[in-house]
Amino acid sequence: MSAKHDHEAEPVVHEYDGIQECDNSLPNWWLATFAATIIFGGLYWFHYEAFHFGESPNEVYQTELDQRAAAEAEKIKKAGAITPEALVSLSKDKGTVATGQDIFKKNCVQCHREDAGGNVGPNLTDNAWLHGGSPDAIFKTVSQGVPAKGMQPWQPQLGVERTMAVVAYVLTLKNTNVPGGKAPQGTVE
Repeated sequence: MSAKHDHEAEPVVHEYDGIQECDNSLPNWWLATFAATIIFGGLYWFHYEAFHFGESPNEVYQTELDQRAAAEAEKIKKAGAITPEALVSLSKDKGTVATGQDIFKKNCVQCHREDAGGNVGPNLTDNAWLHGGSPDAIFKTVSQGVPAKGMQPWQPQLGVERTMAVVAYVLTLKNTNVPGGKAPQGTVE
């Protein structure tokens, strides 16, 4: 009887089909958990996102991916095998791509522009390729050149490892379509 009496003392906010909804206070343990969650979320955001006191889980994951790519690149370089898979793996290694970009800027910008959009040579950022856009076709074009079109063979000058680095860089450019690039030439891939 006292439970019914307590229930009647609470203000009824809503009634539907004989069911009364009262304005009850939430339990203190629930309110404390809710407040702690909000505080934790704020501290987490300030620590990882706003002030970067620590590496966020995404940054840790990206670092691990970069380390794996670098280790894989070293294995590929030591093995010396030039396969499409090896070239694609090298294109995921930031160090190899940076080396390739540096070599590209020193040797290739005269014909392909600094952004690889094409000058005398074709645009390397679209999806059309004159001599094939697969990793091994790009390696063949860079290493053996296209003397009939004025492109010298670069492997004798660069060596295999640096040629692979340039190809890895060019693979990162595919389908980026820089603004103001030369019109597509060759076969769309």
